[in-house]
Amino acid sequence: MLNKLIVENFKIHKHLEIELKNLTLLTGLNSSGKSSVIQALLLLRQNCLGGNLSKGLNLSGNLCKIGQGQDALCQFAETDNLKFHISDDAHGVFEWTFPVKDENLGKTYISYESNAVNPPAEINLFSKNFHYIGISRWDPRESYPLDTQLVEDAHQMSSDKGQCDLMVHYLYHFGKEKPIQVPDELRCPGTETNDLLTQVSAWEGLISKNVQVVPKQEGKAYTLNYSYAIPNEVGTQDFSAYNVGSGLTYVLPIIAALLSTPKGGMVVIENPEAHLHSKGQANLMKLIVAAAQYGIQVIIETHSDFVLNGVLINAKNYERGQKGIDKDNVIIYHFEKDLQTQLSTAVTIHVKENGELEKQPNDFFDQMSLDINSLMGIS
Repeated sequence: MLNKLIVENFKIHKHLEIELKNLTLLTGLNSSGKSSVIQALLLLRQNCLGGNLSKGLNLSGNLCKIGQGQDALCQFAETDNLKFHISDDAHGVFEWTFPVKDENLGKTYISYESNAVNPPAEINLFSKNFHYIGISRWDPRESYPLDTQLVEDAHQMSSDKGQCDLMVHYLYHFGKEKPIQVPDELRCPGTETNDLLTQVSAWEGLISKNVQVVPKQEGKAYTLNYSYAIPNEVGTQDFSAYNVGSGLTYVLPIIAALLSTPKGGMVVIENPEAHLHSKGQANLMKLIVAAAQYGIQVIIETHSDFVLNGVLINAKNYERGQKGIDKDNVIIYHFEKDLQTQLSTAVTIHVKENGELEKQPNDFFDQMSLDINSLMGIS
């Protein structure tokens, strides 16, 4: 499991050093530097899988498209070196430096021969046990593509930028053809069978009651349907994903990834709250914290009060001997942009006893309190 990330001279970050835990939350106003942290990880992964890290840095791949050298290099960098540093609990420290010379500013590939080597595939960031779920994931479609190599061999549900375009193939293969068994620690309350498809439907059922997920293969493509169980009845017909709330389809890859990733793997999620009702967000957080406590490394970028509150409530529950997450397995970062320097800083926030926060910086999920005070006439 990764325990540290250091980034220098990358985009809005002149120097960033953050600790990573089982559950890491990235928060802050828009354009404050959160996404750049995820992009740094994605750049390392796509270049490692492409065998490039000892030769150069590809800024435009299937996971992450930064653009040209001038887009990657911090405008206020004092040197022309992009630096990335990671450390892993079992494998130690790895560091890469890429000089962005003047001749590379307009290029999408920074060529550089070095003594650096590709890190071991056992590190979760570079393994098959990794999922990136981006914010621009696919909404409901008439059909979804098939990709045998990416899904069945590489265990991925996206072909490009975390869009989860292969999620239905993934769910069909690992839910029906070669069913994955979900660990008891992640089993949805009230269920008895642990196969992936049953558990995905059960967790979706906490977002839309009694829903059943129905992936089907149709020739060279897949379709996604939903049905609803009716007590003492056969149930409803299958409804196209077009005809149910889009939140179900948006959250589907998150649930599938968390339930199918083995202990020690990594799941990176942008805005898990997208298209979800507040109660759905709260129920999704039960799964997210359970996965993190089980030993899956989860990194989340979020703007949602309910995501944050879900972490805090489950940390408090854990203290009381209930299901939840150990506060020591959580770390929160609030990113702020200095208007004078246009650089980002990361404020570290730890969770204390009783689900309390050690500090609350300005603009840290304070809008609800400001709105309530305004409604009550409190200045």
